[in-house]
Amino acid sequence: MTDQIAVARSYIDALVSHDGKSVPFAQGAVRYEVGVKTGRSGKHLQRSLSRGPQYRVIMGVRKLDAVVDGDVVHTEYLLDAGLFGRKLATVRITEDFVIPASDLLIHRIDAKITFRKKRQ
Repeated sequence: MTDQIAVARSYIDALVSHDGKSVPFAQGAVRYEVGVKTGRSGKHLQRSLSRGPQYRVIMGVRKLDAVVDGDVVHTEYLLDAGLFGRKLATVRITEDFVIPASDLLIHRIDAKITFRKKRQ
């Protein structure tokens, strides 16, 4: 695993642990979800990961694939969400992380979410 992938993985791990303090964000980091700005600074993203209700439903991440292309780490994974220990949905997440090898900080995240149809 490259250092850049390890940094992206720290963010993905924090989605499940709800502990954003250890994720290395640049001060001016931003996050876009389906084109909508959902993170406005590194501190905001850390707080959101740690306390944001939108992340509390995340139960697990699996089937993670990551590839580095220059300063961008392309990831794709399945995210399980639910309440009270019961899985209610699985979504496919594609995220591109801008993580320059020169500083190993997350500067930008672009996320796309695809809902999976439940098998009959």
